[in-house]
This record gives sequence, C-alpha cells and structure tokens, in this order.
Amino acid sequence: MKISKRGLLRIIGLSPIAASTKINLLHSTELMERRIIPSSGKLLPVIGLGTSRVFDVKPNKALLEIRKQILEILLFHGGTMVDTSPMYGMAEEITGIISRELNHKDPLFLATKVWTDGNNEGVTQINSSFEKMNAPMIDLIQIHNLRDWKTHIKTLRALKEEGRINYIGITHYKASAFEAMENIIRKEPIDFAQFNYSLGEREAEKTLLPLCQDKGIATIINRPYMRGKLFKEVKNKKLPNWTKEYNINSWAQYFLKFILANPAVTNIIPATSKPNNMIDNAEGGYMPIPGISLQKKMLDIE
Repeated sequence: MKISKRGLLRIIGLSPIAASTKINLLHSTELMERRIIPSSGKLLPVIGLGTSRVFDVKPNKALLEIRKQILEILLFHGGTMVDTSPMYGMAEEITGIISRELNHKDPLFLATKVWTDGNNEGVTQINSSFEKMNAPMIDLIQIHNLRDWKTHIKTLRALKEEGRINYIGITHYKASAFEAMENIIRKEPIDFAQFNYSLGEREAEKTLLPLCQDKGIATIINRPYMRGKLFKEVKNKKLPNWTKEYNINSWAQYFLKFILANPAVTNIIPATSKPNNMIDNAEGGYMPIPGISLQKKMLDIE
C-alpha cells in the first residue's frame, strides 16, 4: 500500500508543520512532478512559491519562523522555485534571511526581477537583489512587467555570460500584455516567460502558451487562483468524484492540476503565508496529472 507523505507524518505522530523541520527523519520517492527547462535541459519541480505580499513582512522572529516553515515544506515536497521582486517590498530580503538558515540537500531555485527604468538604475537594483537575497548567483532574473525591457535585456545577457545568472525571463500579469510578450519571444533569445493563466483566465491558451512551447521557452504561471476569486466561486461545492483518481483532494489542487494539464506549463507559483496551504499547494504537483482532454472536463464545475 502506498502511503502519502501527509499520511506518513500522521503515522509517526507529527503534524506536517512540526515535521517540516525534521526533514532528515523521512525519506520518500513521492515527489512532485518535474518538467524540463528547454534552454538547459534541466528539470524544475512544477510547484513553486510566489512571494508577492506574503513575504513583505518585518523580519521579526515569529513572522520569519512561519515563512521558514513554508520554504521547508516546499523543499520537503520536492519544490525549489521561489519567485520574488524588488517590487514586493521586503520579500527579497526575507527570502535571503531564511535561505541562509535552510539546511537541505536541494538548493532553492531563486528567481527575482528588475523593475525600474534606465541602465544604471537597473544595474544598481540588480546588485541590490544579489545582496538582499544573500546569493552570489541567482538562477533567474526577469524583466518585471516588461518595464524598459530593451535596456535590461542587455544587462541580463551580460550577467548570464558572466555566470552570475542562469536564465533570463520576462513577466506580466495581464492578458493585455500578451501580444507584447509574444513579440519579444519571437525576436529575443530568452529562457522563461511568466504570466497569468488559470481556470478563470485562459487567454494564454490562444497564442502565448503554444508559442512558448514552440520556441522552447519555459513558463511560470502566476495568479493561479485569481487572487482567491476562484475559491469564492466554488464555495460550498464538492469536488467531482472522478478527482480521486488524480489525487485531487482540494479545490486548490483542482485549480493547479487544471493548469498543469497544459504541457506548455513548466511551473506555477501560488503565494501563501500559511504552512498548511503550502502543503496543499505542493501536493497539487503530484502525479497523476490530467491531460488536455480531461482539462476540458474540468471547466464544468457544477
């Protein structure tokens, strides 16, 4: 009989949160799915963590401990991606403080952004991100909301050549920016594109997701729950019976697996400040993942 990680924690008498600091006591082959980053061939776990709002906190002991638990849970389940930005207040600094304290064999996949105008300003902001995140190397730096992208992409290329970053990306959170993103993807050699896609916002299916797949661009999906709107729409509704076959045990996992049903999706970054929600999100990346045909069925919520 296969025992889930959550079940194993219950058997040994530890809550998932308490056990998150005792990772070395447990070993399991049950880890979340990983998908290929086309430009490098390396594998990236499909569920990560967004830090917008939820990591913009004061660095006091209680708040830091909760966020450390969240990152430990992410790592425990096989996730590595942490996405932040200078735009998110204290989020980069909080990520840096916590990452220094983590003791895990798998390092975090650190992603941040440049969000300013001008070459000098961009360089200054990027250098500040390295310092705040306590990172000699950052995996991915993205041009936030395409702001002054023609300037910053040159800086990011230089950083990649120097080995200070591994990947270059662009981001936005509105469908109105998709055409601009598509134009960049067609012309520029980038590695990642981050944008919004969910059961309630499907515009990316038309051109952006297929284009990324065709061009070999890894994708990061933000706003998977539409800032919580999707949960309001299913309040007091039960999951369909067929979801048990796909290890879907919550509406959060339903929404995440809807997104992952699209093979052009590489990673999803739901944000949370609650350890239990991090467990729920992480388990949404476990196999089996529905395919495109079942994704259409998932649109019908009674």
